[in-house]
Amino acid sequence: MAKGLSVKHLLGIKNINADDINLIFETAENFKEIINRPIKKVPSLRDITIANLFYENSTRTRLSFELAERRLSADVLNFSASSSSVSKGETLVDTVNNILSMKVDMLVMRHPNPGAAVFLSKHISANIINAGDGTHEHPTQALLDAFTIKEKLGNIQGKKIAIIGDIMHSRVALSNIFCLKKLGAEVMVCGPTTLIPKYISSLGVKVSHNLREVLNWCDVANMLRIQLERQDIKYFPSLREYIMQFGLNKSILDSLDKKIIVLHPGPINRGVEITSDVADSSQSVILDQVENGVAIRMAVLYLLAGKVSE
Repeated sequence: MAKGLSVKHLLGIKNINADDINLIFETAENFKEIINRPIKKVPSLRDITIANLFYENSTRTRLSFELAERRLSADVLNFSASSSSVSKGETLVDTVNNILSMKVDMLVMRHPNPGAAVFLSKHISANIINAGDGTHEHPTQALLDAFTIKEKLGNIQGKKIAIIGDIMHSRVALSNIFCLKKLGAEVMVCGPTTLIPKYISSLGVKVSHNLREVLNWCDVANMLRIQLERQDIKYFPSLREYIMQFGLNKSILDSLDKKIIVLHPGPINRGVEITSDVADSSQSVILDQVENGVAIRMAVLYLLAGKVSE
């Protein structure tokens, strides 16, 4: 196992290897133990300043990163694009360089444009963690999803994982596919034909449009919400029709021959992609995902901080 990450930035799962992923998991296991103690803070990043740059609204990811940073004793700077000079026309590079001149070591950035974090990494020296860029990637979400699966099933190699819902507009789907394939899982995507991108089979995943068939095949179902805010046209006739064909309810779950585990990256549209009785059932690991998100982000911050001076 490598002693450190092979990369300076976490721009996407596509840019890291299986050793990197396993090292992040190993480190997250240690941090998970720490955050379940009465005193949850460690001084690991006491001399590091981290700026959170969110050009898109976020609740869970932003809170999770901020909590992870504070648990590691880092100095934290929060930046919201809507209340900043960005609204006055300042460029991304100028904004970031102004922040870096305040001696910031690392950036956590969410941006609506795919490739924004990659672009920025070519212009600045600070370490960058991509907290989601448009419909491109969301690496820490994929890591926490895979970590949760590993925790529940023992390993990922050879496991059958289904990703169900709005695949086309989901950065979570793409990062999950890269991550799970690197760890040796079989992956199948499921959703309406209009919400499955044409290139998806080139990533080595199976495609189905039959929810029950997919649920009978898989060990894990990762349910994605319909991202109406990213859709400029109607991709299916009605929400009611979508729910009838691709919504997961308790009667479907109970009718399967085996117990599968259910993930959801949030926010949940209860009654659409999953019903409340599925979200709150013993087969749901949604709250485990949230808890693991803090440990995974602590691990990523800690491992990348080791490269701050490089």
